[in-house]
Amino acid sequence: MDNIGNTDQDQVFKDEITKASDFKFGTTVVKVFDDMVSRSVPFYNETQRMLAEIAADHVKEGSHLYDLGCSTGTTLIEVDKLIPSDIKFIGIDESPEMLEKCDLKFKEAGFVRPYDLRSADLQQEDLPISNASVVILCLTMQFVRPLYRERLLRNIYEGLNPGGVLLLVEKVLSESSVFNRDFIKYYYNYKRRNHYSELEISQKREALENVLIPYKLSENMLLLKEAGFADCEIFFKWYNFSGMIAYKKS
Repeated sequence: MDNIGNTDQDQVFKDEITKASDFKFGTTVVKVFDDMVSRSVPFYNETQRMLAEIAADHVKEGSHLYDLGCSTGTTLIEVDKLIPSDIKFIGIDESPEMLEKCDLKFKEAGFVRPYDLRSADLQQEDLPISNASVVILCLTMQFVRPLYRERLLRNIYEGLNPGGVLLLVEKVLSESSVFNRDFIKYYYNYKRRNHYSELEISQKREALENVLIPYKLSENMLLLKEAGFADCEIFFKWYNFSGMIAYKKS
């Protein structure tokens, strides 16, 4: 892919789209993804820093660190700064275009650790996770069909070593519909401050409507508990975005 290492400005939804279609992580989105996510997700850089900080405290020698839905590798590049270089990183994403850009970014960042990038559907039953001390799901599970989320979390739980953690960042719904309307309004104000037009906001919302399906925070926490995680805690919250950590007992 041409200029794969470069990030263009996100203008995917700038012009009026006459035929609406569901959001896809293909070549067009990959080219602008880093700009898109940094302008669309509140405190994105701080969340990446927090993920790296927490991961560094829980990763174990001789184990693997997984990033499921690794996209262009931003999270793993941040984690790489704090994790011993003998820990193997495994990035999994359904989009080959994402993995191509991720691999180039790793090379540009001077990665010296072992890593493996795999194209896989997170909804598949036999998703291979093993010898993991840390698994990261950053803005990923919200794109997994609800029917498969419980199975995905159980798969992660079984692949984690005792004492391992899952780090989960999600867009969430409020417990109350009253607050939900307010928080969505604040979120769109955030996007306006980052120079997205009303057309861009509305067209992206429509494209994501059947693709990104958020749960309430309480529903996510319940899923984690039902998957087997003994202790769960919230480490980040901004209106309708949240970060959670789930611990597998030793």
